[in-house]
Parts: sequence; C-alpha cells; structure tokens
Amino acid sequence: MKFTAIIETGENGWYVGQVEELPAAIAQGKTIDELKENLLDAVRLLLDTNKEITEKEYHGKTIIKEELELI
Repeated sequence: MKFTAIIETGENGWYVGQVEELPAAIAQGKTIDELKENLLDAVRLLLDTNKEITEKEYHGKTIIKEELELI
C-alpha cells in the first residue's frame, strides 16, 4: 500500500505536510526526506493507536479476525 504526501513550505522554512489518505497524519521536517519519514511515523502511530482503541472496544467479545490486503 502506498500513501500520498501533501507538502507545503512552512513560514519557518521547514516543510509541513499530511497524508492525503489519512488526514490525521500530520508532520513537519527540515527537509522533504525528513518530512516524509515523519509522516510515515505519524501513519504508524495513527494505525497503532486505532488498533488499540478497537481492541479495547471488542475486549471480551467473541469476534472473528480476517486479514485484508490492499493491492
């Protein structure tokens, strides 16, 4: 799976951006490469946090988990 970074130059000369597919994933960096790494970290954190929230919601319930792959 690939994501799209939307990048702007901030007022302080740093780059700021967000992930188009996950608008809550926001970051900044001194360079575009640093920004992209920080955006990927934000995506990981967002996915991990959402997983934790969902696991708590279903705790103690009988569920079925099936893996999905986006190609």
